[in-house]
Parts: sequence; structure tokens; C-alpha cells
Amino acid sequence: MSSTNNSVTLSQADSDALAAHVSPLRDFWRSFSANKGAVGGLVIVCLVLLLAAFANQIAPYAPDLTDNSVFLVPPAWQSGGSSAHLLGTDAIGRDILSRLIFGARLSLLIGVAVVVISIVSGTVLGLLAGYIRGIFEVLVMRLMDIILTLPSLLLAIVIVAILGPGLMNAMLAVAIVVLPHYVRITRAAVIAEASRDYVTAARMGGASHLRLMFSEILPNCTAPLIVQASLGISAAILDAAALGFLGLGAQPPSPEWGTMLADAREFVLRAWWVVTFPGLAILITVLAFNLLGDGLRDALDPKLKR
Repeated sequence: MSSTNNSVTLSQADSDALAAHVSPLRDFWRSFSANKGAVGGLVIVCLVLLLAAFANQIAPYAPDLTDNSVFLVPPAWQSGGSSAHLLGTDAIGRDILSRLIFGARLSLLIGVAVVVISIVSGTVLGLLAGYIRGIFEVLVMRLMDIILTLPSLLLAIVIVAILGPGLMNAMLAVAIVVLPHYVRITRAAVIAEASRDYVTAARMGGASHLRLMFSEILPNCTAPLIVQASLGISAAILDAAALGFLGLGAQPPSPEWGTMLADAREFVLRAWWVVTFPGLAILITVLAFNLLGDGLRDALDPKLKR
């Protein structure tokens, strides 16, 4: 009888130990997968990533290949369409499906590049502002407040107008526009973490300022930055598409989705497909990254875990 009780006690202890040592990755996935919209966003983002990575193999034509015999051919399911061009062609005979696939690569490149530039510079500025405090913090935060008071698209247009139109200048302009978000998030997280016991213990142990900032404080500030980065990619894609539509971003014949919309403006009434499909690509991709960001926020924020 006692052996049975001991075995029950041991099994309960083992189960408690296993419950206490749940894999952080498994715990993250359980919280993330509870949000069905976030899972759907993740699936769409993975599909777009695959299209971008294997565009050369998936796209039926080169993105800038023209054919004089197929001007403004409608999609395959519409009268007059052709199975050779599933989503139709544009005004100079380029296959829209191919341009959308290659445009996914370009749009993701813009989004990732903008986020990398802004998150690196914003994290460094926010980390220094939250750790050093004083006049440096005041100067940095007032500059960020000035940037935030200006309409983001208008500020990006002004920056590109000064630097000149082009893809690189458009990415730099968008990175400057979204920079304050990363600075403010990092500063708030650093101020909250700097007063914790483990930082005080490291300081009393003789840790240098660089070690305190980058080894002790910064790793505990990454969760909100990851969430903001996923949302920032969608904002960067949208802003870059807006600049491309205005002729200030990627220049023709680049298959960037905003540039495709700009080229198709005069054919809105005659050929609906040349405008609809690039617009849907922007809509679906931006929505997917926003849903993914919501799921990451729910999974990484302890207060929001179900």
C-alpha cells in the first residue's frame, strides 16, 4: 500500500516537474496558435516568402518581358483571356502574374531593409536615451516627437524630394519615418528593466556600462521590438508602395507593386485587372503581417496570454 502511495506521489512530482519545465518554444506556440487570425497571417507570409525566394522558378515569364501581340489581355477566366497569362497582361504585354511574383521579392526586400535600418538605429538611440538619461534623453526624445508630429507619408515625400527619387532613397525615407516608434519602445523598456534586481546585482558585481546595456538590459527588451518589427514590415511595404505610386520610389520597369499601380492608372476603366491584382497583393500582404504582429504580441506579452 505504501509503495503504491509512493509511486503516486512520485508520478505527481514528475508531472509537476514536467509542467514547470515546459519548453518556452512550445509555450509560445500554444499562445500564438490560439489566435487563428495570426496563424492565417503566418501562412500567408510564408507563402509570400516562398514566392519571393523562388520567383525565378515559379514565375512563367521574366518580369520585364514584353509581347506586342498580347496588349491588355484579360485574365484567363474572362472572355478573351488566355491560359498563357492567367492574370492577364498590362499595356505593353508584360505578364501580370510574373510581375506580381517578382514584386513580392522587391516588396519584402524593402520591408525587411527598412525594419533592419530603423530597428538597429532606433534600438541604439533608445537604449542610450533610457540608460544615460539627462540632456541626451531630452534631445533624442524631442527629436523623435518632432518627427512624430509630421504626417508620415508627407515627411517621406519631403525626404525623397530632397534626396532624389529612387528605391534606396525611398527605403531610407521610410526608415526615418518609422524610427521614432523603435526609439520610444526601447527607451520605455530600458527604463523599466534598469531598476530591476538583476541589473543592480550586475552593477554591484563590477559590470561595465556596455555590458549592462547590451548583455543585461537589451536581451530583456526584445519582445516588444519583435512585435513592432513585424508590424513595421507591413507599414514599410505600404509606405514604399505609396511612394512608388507617386513616382518617388522604385522606378519603371521595376515590378514593385506601387509602381505597377502607377503605371496602370490610365487603364482603370478599360482593364480592371492591371489595377486590381497589384492592389490585392498589397492588401493581402500588409494584412498578413498585421495579423502576424497581433499574434506575436499575444504570445510574447505575459499580460495578454490566454
